[in-house]
Amino acid sequence: MKKFFQYHKMTLLMAVAVVLFYFSFAYDLDRADFIKLFGLYTGAFFLTWKIVKIEKSQFWLLATLALVFRLIFLFAIPNLSQDFYRFIWDGRMIAAGWNPYLYLPENLIASGTAPIAQAPELYKGMGALNASHYTNYPPLNQIIFALAGILSGKSILGAVVVLRSVIILADLGTLYFGRKLLKKLKLPEYQIFWFILNPFIIIELTGNLHFEGVMIFLLILSLYYLVIKKWILSAVFIALSISLKLLPLIFLPLLFRFFSKKNNAYNLNFGKLILYYLIVGAVVILSFLPFLSSELISNFMDSIGLWFQKFEFNASIYYVVRWVGFQVKGYNIIATAGKVLPVLVILIIGALALFRKNNSLKKLIVSMLLTVSVYFFLSTTIHPWYVAMPLILSVFTRYKFALIWSFIVILSYTAYIHEIYHENLWLVALEYIVVIGMFMYEVFWLKLESPSRLFAFGDNDEVSDVNDSAKEMSR
Repeated sequence: MKKFFQYHKMTLLMAVAVVLFYFSFAYDLDRADFIKLFGLYTGAFFLTWKIVKIEKSQFWLLATLALVFRLIFLFAIPNLSQDFYRFIWDGRMIAAGWNPYLYLPENLIASGTAPIAQAPELYKGMGALNASHYTNYPPLNQIIFALAGILSGKSILGAVVVLRSVIILADLGTLYFGRKLLKKLKLPEYQIFWFILNPFIIIELTGNLHFEGVMIFLLILSLYYLVIKKWILSAVFIALSISLKLLPLIFLPLLFRFFSKKNNAYNLNFGKLILYYLIVGAVVILSFLPFLSSELISNFMDSIGLWFQKFEFNASIYYVVRWVGFQVKGYNIIATAGKVLPVLVILIIGALALFRKNNSLKKLIVSMLLTVSVYFFLSTTIHPWYVAMPLILSVFTRYKFALIWSFIVILSYTAYIHEIYHENLWLVALEYIVVIGMFMYEVFWLKLESPSRLFAFGDNDEVSDVNDSAKEMSR
């Protein structure tokens, strides 16, 4: 033990500092205090980066630190997001036998008919905006909320602990299967820690109770089973990922070329692709059956539509489009832009699906990274925790722009400095100049290819990644 401490002394001292940063972040931070928030986050980010660089060959040491850092947040009430109040509300509604897709919290509060404990506290916590819309969380997410509602009784903190425990377990699953997937792809195993030990992931997912972590775990399972040629299990797990968060739906078209009859490495064909899609569709539909009603689809789709045509936060290209709209039309054109930008995303996804050679898992993951990144660049609302998806996909590629994004996205919290929510568009511009600039640099400049080859780039990804891996392991 003494020898271990001497050998890893600097690492352990840095880890203790990170622990102190996380304690302060979890139990002594006001979201409006951005200077403190940024300082703690930057300190944790830098020290964690140093720890991974120094100890990248010590898998179990890094894995232990990942668990310890998460357990610090176990009994903390989230302080950067209030979404968890709606999670608890929905879970208690289900536990009481009520369908959360059919009732608005504000109506139940106004009529005094809310069937759950601490309804006024939960309503106040989630905020009037959230309470005025039907829930938009898919059924598997609702089942987890219900678990918290059943196990925690009337304790808000108890519900938080249950929800956080699920997220921590999912992260451990991502660590386990992400490592196995890296081995299969012949990439350095330590790369999984750019996700698992990333302060952004620990704070936004474990700390603030965002379920992107569970969605990612299920997606990694799907990719792992795809690479070991168990495509039926892969279909089931990506369907479960969709049933938890709808985002993985955008990846399904990319499988078109992966299931090509020329793809002998995986023994796949278009017949199996059709079955894959049918399995995904069946599992997703089955997940909705417990909540099925004539109003469910209408209420759910209305809530989803709000994200494209009503809400605005931390957007990039859309804010430029909005500015142009003000100059030309004299008013906010989000209703129009919210319809046009998704069409553009669909066209780009279609092009990536049809023209890019996604005939290996490495190429498929790169296409997934491109797809979700372009989708976010064109979206009207990008909350910080959304960046978790491009970050995990980047772990299995040579691209680093998502890692940079996971740090600089913290600037979006400057919107909460003042009592009245207000975004600093100069800082939003800085965020996306850095992120999109790095994206363009890595995608186009480093490949030394013309923009006309956008849908062909990466055809040599396997060679590049293997060479990169060899270089890393030889250092």
